[in-house]
Amino acid sequence: MQAHPQLILLSPVPLTTAGTVLGIGIGGFIDGIILHQILQMHEMLSNKIPATDYIGKSINMFWDGIFHAFCLIVTIIGIILLWQVSKRSNADHSGRLLTAGLFLGWGIFNLVEGIIDHQILQLHNVIEYAHNHQPANYLFLGISVVMILFGYMIIRSHHRSHHWPQV
Repeated sequence: MQAHPQLILLSPVPLTTAGTVLGIGIGGFIDGIILHQILQMHEMLSNKIPATDYIGKSINMFWDGIFHAFCLIVTIIGIILLWQVSKRSNADHSGRLLTAGLFLGWGIFNLVEGIIDHQILQLHNVIEYAHNHQPANYLFLGISVVMILFGYMIIRSHHRSHHWPQV
């Protein structure tokens, strides 16, 4: 009888987790840098404290800094997790899983931030000085869901291509 080599399934969880955490941090940085700083569409508290004078701008800048400090901490945690994954022989090291995790994390960040900051606490809106805030706020949430679904579809496709049990 001929022995069949045992099929070794590499775990997708560690890399997907690291990618997701990195996606949360990087997604926050993209939001803060593009929407807050470059385009100045809103700032952290701009619906509560308009950034129309020096005091309002200064307060918003401080809270944008707190927001970016959070993003930095999450990104550092994601880098540490990614580094730990690189040392694991039982973890899948696929770039597809990392990409999926990044999309999942970025979408999760945007969805949570959009629901909490835009809808519940009403700290700011996607386009603060628009006549009607809700179309852009809802578009932001919709794009977030698409990003999450895209990440999930990449993971499912990767699972199927490796003949893993369906999750």
